[in-house]
Amino acid sequence: MSLNYNVNLCISLLYLPPKYEGMPTNRTFTMIKPEAVENGHAGAILDRIIKNGFRIVALKKTRLSAELAGAFYEVHKERPFYGELVDYMSSGPIFAAILEKDNAVADFRALIGATDPSEAAEGTIRKDFAESKAKNAVHGSDSNENSDIEGNFFFSKFERF
Repeated sequence: MSLNYNVNLCISLLYLPPKYEGMPTNRTFTMIKPEAVENGHAGAILDRIIKNGFRIVALKKTRLSAELAGAFYEVHKERPFYGELVDYMSSGPIFAAILEKDNAVADFRALIGATDPSEAAEGTIRKDFAESKAKNAVHGSDSNENSDIEGNFFFSKFERF
């Protein structure tokens, strides 16, 4: 990633769309997963999110322990891929974020594309940045209810702007 791109991303983050009182919005949660962070795609992914009209309400870079990854993905505990998922999600740093926009959950799911990047539409985040179905670059909440649960897992009310 070039220095110029990093400067442009920083400027983009400084000039996020303002939230006006009474403006109808809703929120979704995302994580930029370990392989996307390791491969240097986090800046480009965040830039694409912003350029698609999402406002970043909360953002942090962190690393999940196996225990925290297990708790986050507890809904999948009985699924055969659970152990592999926990190992993968605790393998390196991630970016967690709460995003805001009208129709946030559906619009973000459209932006990220199908779980399997080979089935994702051209121009989606997963088509452009994912390695495989298992290493698919980003997580996106699948409902408003799960968005709230997942956002609350990572962020206190004092960390949201």
